[in-house]
Amino acid sequence: MEMFLMALCLSLLGVAVSAIAFSAAAQPTMSRPDAVKAPRPTVSVPQFFAGETIGTPESSRVPIEVLLLQIERHVHLEQAAAEAFHAFPNTESLHSRTTSPLIH
Repeated sequence: MEMFLMALCLSLLGVAVSAIAFSAAAQPTMSRPDAVKAPRPTVSVPQFFAGETIGTPESSRVPIEVLLLQIERHVHLEQAAAEAFHAFPNTESLHSRTTSPLIH
């Protein structure tokens, strides 16, 4: 019984310490009124995967409808591939490449 109570107390202590650490990390930092916010850099930053450069956010704006259509097309292609595999499961269809343009 004493071992159980000791384990319970240590567990509650661990939960309390974790809760305090999480609440301290989740609080927004207090900004000083004299602190000046740095402007956004306008230099291009290389992308990690594509190797292309991204300009300023204003120059790379894409309408939300275009993005939604691309995502919808990707979902339909993935769903069709899953249904085809479910109907006729084989290793060739499992390891085949997708035709979706949203793959890195």
